Amino acid sequence: MGLRTKTALVIALTTALAATVIGFLVHHRTAENQQQNARTAVDDLLVEALHDVASGTGGSALVDPPELPAALRRAVTERPVRATYLSAPGGADGPVMWAAARQGDEVIAVRRSYAPQARALADLDRVLLGSGMATTVLGCVLGGGAAAVIGRRIGASAKAARQIADGDLTARVRRAGKDEIGQLGAAVNTMADALNDRLEAERRVTADIAHELRTPVAGLVTATGLLPPGRPTELVTTSVTALRDLVEDVLEVARLDVPGVEQADCADVLVSALAERAVRRTGKDTEVRVVRDGTVRTDPRRVERIIANLVSNAHRHAAPPVVVEVAGPVVGVRDHGPGFPDALLSEGPRRFRTGARGRGLGLGLGLTIVVGQARVLGARVRFENLPGGGARATLDLGSAAGAASSSAGDEDAAGNGEPAP
Repeated sequence: MGLRTKTALVIALTTALAATVIGFLVHHRTAENQQQNARTAVDDLLVEALHDVASGTGGSALVDPPELPAALRRAVTERPVRATYLSAPGGADGPVMWAAARQGDEVIAVRRSYAPQARALADLDRVLLGSGMATTVLGCVLGGGAAAVIGRRIGASAKAARQIADGDLTARVRRAGKDEIGQLGAAVNTMADALNDRLEAERRVTADIAHELRTPVAGLVTATGLLPPGRPTELVTTSVTALRDLVEDVLEVARLDVPGVEQADCADVLVSALAERAVRRTGKDTEVRVVRDGTVRTDPRRVERIIANLVSNAHRHAAPPVVVEVAGPVVGVRDHGPGFPDALLSEGPRRFRTGARGRGLGLGLGLTIVVGQARVLGARVRFENLPGGGARATLDLGSAAGAASSSAGDEDAAGNGEPAP
């Protein structure tokens, strides 16, 4: 049950309760006033009747009437008082207001119909019931409208928070009002500004450090070429090459972090050719399995970079055999290791974090670059653990905005291809 429904129900129940209490009080007070006025009127009539009986004129007095209520007869017989009594609406005449008093050995009584008062009270009850229902409906409508406004404002804050969590640091909440919801929106905007400033500072520091390292690392690479052949030279060359690749990865991540800096250079290419070239770049023993080939319009360099990173990640952190499967515009890289960590599956890749020692150590830059390059292409990357063991990363080039894809021999099915497990 949403906030809008809950608020509308609370307001409707509150309105209904208030209408019920007010209706009960009005009914009770009106009934009391009616009875008091009727008792006063019939008592005045009894006084006149007693005077008429005493003077011998009779008038409207009833002497020892047999229909006199027993409770009223006992009251005036036991004590010399005038008393009134409202009989229940059981007879043909409806409710009757009685007044009686003892005079000598006789009971003198008068009666007056109470039906007009009863009808007036019943009419009042109907009016109160109708008014209460109308007020409840109106309260429900107004409550729903108020809840809708509040829900929209809270929903806008929640939407902006989700966009910020997904990486859109330009999302903001439109300021409206100075109440608690307005303060919530202002807090979300302040959080986004602080987070953006912090990430921007981290990007600048990372990019500056990598840029400063680039020149000395390039010098080291050149210097290793001048060393004499031998095992020490091989060790130094391997370490320097790894350092150079790390610096290039950090610079690439820094560029991908800035929106609009990287632009795709698209061309029509065969997906299987991209996969085979990417596997050759890695130099790893990897099988390329073409389930269904296809042609897509994309940036070949970036796609090869994505596939190569996925293959290298599978060899580094998982276990062979590693298989690259092509199904139309969809490329899947499957390994037979322990699977992706839960944090990666729920939150996506994060730089400088691999999340699971079982998949090996690393800085998490490879998959971060994969996601960043896919974002530039407008493609989609999905990570999953397979029921039979191992993991699979899937690159869907058919999801890219404006991507034109076709399968060899079957153009219709290319966009829906999925790699076989």
